[in-house]
Amino acid sequence: MAGFQIRKAHSMDKEELRQAAEGLARELESAHGVRARWDGDCVRIRGAGVDGKLTLSDDDVLVSVELGLMASAFKGPLRSEVQRFLDEYVA
Repeated sequence: MAGFQIRKAHSMDKEELRQAAEGLARELESAHGVRARWDGDCVRIRGAGVDGKLTLSDDDVLVSVELGLMASAFKGPLRSEVQRFLDEYVA
């Protein structure tokens, strides 16, 4: 499986950070047809050939994504989309 990880430091309070993460989850659901499910400070994102996890901590956000064979063709655009969102909404 192909995949990627992105870690982004932040100085946001927990509620602001969770709102930003919920926005990313909604965007991915809409654009890529994945499903998001929260479990504490972690959201699991799953879809056809995609298994991801966004974990919130006091210091940073960690996005880990595993892609199946077919979905791995979209690794670059998906990584860029996640990075763009984090750069725009997580400070």
